[in-house]
Amino acid sequence: MNDIAIRVEGLSKKYRIGARQRGFNTLRDALSTAAAAPFRKLRARSSNSNGHSPNGNHIWALRDVSFEVKRGDVVGIIGRNGAGKSTLLKILTRITEPTSGYADIKGRVASLLEVGTGFHPELSGRDNIHLNGAILGMKRAEIERKFDEIVAFSEIDKFIDTPVKHYSSGMYLRLAFAVAAHLEPEILLVDEVLAVGDASFQRKCLGKMEDVARQGRTVFFVSHNMAAVEYLCDKGIALQDGKLAFSGTASQAINYYLHQVDKGSAAGRSNVIDLSNSAGRPSKFHQLLERVELFTTDDKPVNGSLRMGDTLRAHLHFRLEKPTSHFECSLAFDNLLGQRILIANSGFEPNRPMGRWAGEQEFVCEIPSLTLLPGEYKVKVALDIENLPADNVEDAFRLTIVESDYYGTGKVPQKGLFVLKQSWRLR
Repeated sequence: MNDIAIRVEGLSKKYRIGARQRGFNTLRDALSTAAAAPFRKLRARSSNSNGHSPNGNHIWALRDVSFEVKRGDVVGIIGRNGAGKSTLLKILTRITEPTSGYADIKGRVASLLEVGTGFHPELSGRDNIHLNGAILGMKRAEIERKFDEIVAFSEIDKFIDTPVKHYSSGMYLRLAFAVAAHLEPEILLVDEVLAVGDASFQRKCLGKMEDVARQGRTVFFVSHNMAAVEYLCDKGIALQDGKLAFSGTASQAINYYLHQVDKGSAAGRSNVIDLSNSAGRPSKFHQLLERVELFTTDDKPVNGSLRMGDTLRAHLHFRLEKPTSHFECSLAFDNLLGQRILIANSGFEPNRPMGRWAGEQEFVCEIPSLTLLPGEYKVKVALDIENLPADNVEDAFRLTIVESDYYGTGKVPQKGLFVLKQSWRLR
């Protein structure tokens, strides 16, 4: 089993609710804590013997988590806020001790968990680079060989001899990531590094992490950026309420996570939207629109969210009270500012069958690749008969578009409305 880099067995972590965050301890604090320890244990036994259980004042951040990671795997850790992602990484980096279970790590570990974690505020950037290298077990000559590359990447050469307590959060992050990625650890643990910093630095981080992964080193990457996870990672782990909910490929883990988000969201109770008594219908309209059913690839229900670029198929059920050959249905997508972004209309279909129709009807609208940028959209459903509005429902349902690796680069545009397939050649 020499190819196993990380083995986690029955890992659990319990926190006390309302416990004060501990700051830096002085020697006096340490001596006082040691002296008081026997009395605290005595009080704990007394409390337990009186039947006062502390369970109501505790929360399990992790509960019985087990998995294995092979050397060279690039693993994305995903889940909602509070799922236990950061706690897992803190245990793996030995910042936090588990309540039960164990994590066996084979290899030199570098981590970037929070801005400035592992830096001494009174030391300069130069001294902290050497300190972090020494903690990793590197020799001074190894650190010096990487020093200029680290400083160049972090872009803080003017401040390298300034105590890091005077750094901005952006400067902290640049230096911390540069140190973690360049000192050649065998295992790299990164927690939401792309959530801070400008777009240019985020692209640089992605590129460096890709380089690290190509060198065959093990990477643990915690992020809410699904495009980056899908692009960088070959394996994926989804955590839910502190438990291991899914383990598989990165794409499978993302699909599982999005399905769970759909099930838990108020907007995603069902892929069937009842329009018969909708509050979004203006009073002047007679109810003809009945319901909408939403699906994506392989007939999977869409319960509130869809990955950027995925197929959207909408089944619109409506009623025609008298025979007519002139009627159209439409779906209009607005952003939350009320701006109209996209209209899909049955009138754009060139192969529409001729004839007169009456009674219950069903239009199927298929958008092979819905390339809206990530965000939440309000969708209006409308029915026109004889070129006049017959029924419509404003804000009939909400659709959240989530990031995906649409371009195969791990990058998603930060501005605009759509993504489009494109090709670039350098001549």
